[in-house]
Amino acid sequence: MSETNADAVADVAAAAVASAADAATGGWRRATGIAGVAIGVVAAGAAAGVAIERLTVGRGIRHRARVALDSAGPYGGLRGTPGKAYADDGTELYYEVDDVAPEAESALTRRRRRLFGRKAPAPVTVVFSHGYCLNQDSWHFQRAALRGVVRTVHWDQRSHGRSGRGVSQVRDGRPVTIDDLGRDLKAVIDAAAPEGPVVLVGHSMGGMTVMALADAFPDLIRERVVGVALVGTSSGRLGEVNFGLPVAGVNAVRRVLPGVLKALGQRADLVEKGRRATADLFAGIIKRYSFASRDVDPAVARFAERMIESTPIDVVAEYYPAFNDHDKTAALAHFAGLPVLVLAGVQDLVTPSEHSEAIADLLPGAESVLVPDAGHLVMLEHPEVVTDRLADLLARAGALPSSTTVDGCDSASS
Repeated sequence: MSETNADAVADVAAAAVASAADAATGGWRRATGIAGVAIGVVAAGAAAGVAIERLTVGRGIRHRARVALDSAGPYGGLRGTPGKAYADDGTELYYEVDDVAPEAESALTRRRRRLFGRKAPAPVTVVFSHGYCLNQDSWHFQRAALRGVVRTVHWDQRSHGRSGRGVSQVRDGRPVTIDDLGRDLKAVIDAAAPEGPVVLVGHSMGGMTVMALADAFPDLIRERVVGVALVGTSSGRLGEVNFGLPVAGVNAVRRVLPGVLKALGQRADLVEKGRRATADLFAGIIKRYSFASRDVDPAVARFAERMIESTPIDVVAEYYPAFNDHDKTAALAHFAGLPVLVLAGVQDLVTPSEHSEAIADLLPGAESVLVPDAGHLVMLEHPEVVTDRLADLLARAGALPSSTTVDGCDSASS
C-alpha cells in the first residue's frame, strides 16, 4: 500500500469509527451506513481498510456479478453425515463426518497394522476447526481432496454456520472465550470420534481452539492425538497486530471499537441493514484482508465473502474480546514430539506470519511452511499447497499410506 493510500485508509478508518461511536450514542439511522463499513472490517478480522478499486465499478454491475458467482461457484456444497454435540453450557454444535470409502479401507488397514500391530484399531480421524466469521465450508478444497481417503470431521464453532447460538452468550450476556472453544472442540471429539487416533487441524481462531483444547485436556493430546496442523494462527499477542495500517489508524480503532461493537450488537437488526447497504465496500475489505494474490478466483473471493457476511453483528461483538485475551503459548508444549505442521501466508495481515514463526520456534520438530503471495485465507487462496502439506502430515501421523495421492498432490514419503 502506498503512503497516500495508507493515509486514506487511516482517514476512512477514523471516520468509520467516529460515525459508529456517534451511532452508539443516539444517531443510529444517520450513521447506519458507515457503521456497516466498520462492522464489515471487524467481520473480516481486520481493524480497518478500504478497497479503492471497488468505487470505480458500477453498483449494478457488481450486483449482477455477485449473483452470477453465487450461482456458478461450486464451493461450500460438500456435505457429510450430520451430527450434533452439546457444549457444557448446552450450546448445540453441528458437525459432519466424511468416512473412508470402502475401496480405500483395505490399504489404510494394512498401513495401520504396520504402525500399531496386528489388531486394526479405530481409524484415524482428522478434525477440522475453522476461523472467526467463517464456517466448516472454509476447508472446502481440503475436504474435497481428502473425501473418502481418510475419516474427517468438520464442525461449526458456536454461533457460526449451522451450530446454535452460544447459550451462555444469549442467556447470560457473557462474551465468548477461547477456553470455551477448546471445551466445545472436546465435546465434538467425544461425539464424533470417541475412540482412535486424532489429527487436529485449525485455521486462525480454529488453531487457537486447538491450543485451548491442549491447555484444558493434556491427557487427550498425550493419549490420542497423533498430529497437529496450525494454519494462519497465533498463540498470543494479537493486540500488537496493526493489520497493515498506519499506527494512528490502528490506535483510533482500538480505542473505541470494543464499546462500539457492544453498542451495535444491541441494535443488530439496524446494523445488519447498514451492512447490506455497504455490501460493495464490504466485499473489497474482505478481499484485501483475506487474499494477497491479484488473480484469486472471483468465485472463491465471493465464497469467502458469503461466509463472512453471514456472521451476525452480535456474534462478531461476542467474540471480539477473546482475541486480545488469548495467550496459549504455554499450551504448545503439549504438542512437543508430535508431527506438527505450522503454515501461514507471508502477506497475512490478520495473523501475520511472524506469529506462525514464533509457534514453530517453540516446536523445533515442526514443519514450518510460509506461502508467498498468500493472505489470511491461504487454504482457499493456495489450496494445492495446503493440501499437499496436510497430506504429508497425515502420512507422517499414520493416517495415510505414504504413497497416497491426494487431489493430484503426491504426498511426500513419511
